[in-house]
Amino acid sequence: MIKINHKLLDVSHIQPGIASAKSLEILQLLAGYPEVFEYRSLGELKFEIQLRSRVIEGAISLDKSDAEFSTLEESECNEQYWRLSKDGTFTLQPGIPPHVALVDIFINGRFYAFECGTAIVVTFLKAILDLIGPRNFDYLFSSLFLYDWRPPKNMALNVHQGTDYLPGDCLYFKNPDHDEETPEWQGENAILLGEDLLYGHGIGITNSQGIIDELNSNRKPNAAISAFLTKHIISLDSSYYRQFQPNIPRAKPVHGLVSLSDLIVSEIGPKIYLS
Repeated sequence: MIKINHKLLDVSHIQPGIASAKSLEILQLLAGYPEVFEYRSLGELKFEIQLRSRVIEGAISLDKSDAEFSTLEESECNEQYWRLSKDGTFTLQPGIPPHVALVDIFINGRFYAFECGTAIVVTFLKAILDLIGPRNFDYLFSSLFLYDWRPPKNMALNVHQGTDYLPGDCLYFKNPDHDEETPEWQGENAILLGEDLLYGHGIGITNSQGIIDELNSNRKPNAAISAFLTKHIISLDSSYYRQFQPNIPRAKPVHGLVSLSDLIVSEIGPKIYLS
């Protein structure tokens, strides 16, 4: 369920076609879970939806970029923008703005190879860049590096256990019977794009069974335990990044009619209605 300034948000009256299909899907999932998703203002909720939408767009763009999957030891990068260490860490070349180096991954993906943890970090970074702009991005990530699932400074994440999966989340599929000689197949980090549609770097865009089937095809001989979707959920902390959004509007009190993107929000008694 969604609460705005401690008031329940009722999304049952949303009319099809008023908002984007993805925004409606995220809203309805937020509202439908028994867990409480609380925001101080409608602006915070709007930013949360925007950020999740950008994560989805970033994952789809990375899938189309031709960047390949590799182990850390076999990582590759465009050395015009990045320096590659022996352990697979990417660090910025001197004088290269962080946003320029990041965008190059999506433009010249054929020069890049990395594992799935790095792919999630890259996707999250692209979503942040798209919402807060190059200047604020370069300020936050001035010492940007990429290495596995090790988040760079100022990457604010929410991590929890549950089944309240939302588009824009990073989910984890575990492969307990993976071959010890190929540890890269011990699991798969994947971005949830929508209802049972995910992007996993090296696997592509598929459903949860597709990821499980791929992991199961990379197990030790006589394996007995199937790969499975865990309850481990990671997402960007939208409340942290909203303060860096250019021209952020002053929060408005929730009364009368207020616009939330292309939704109309009205307050009636203790509830807020979207129509």
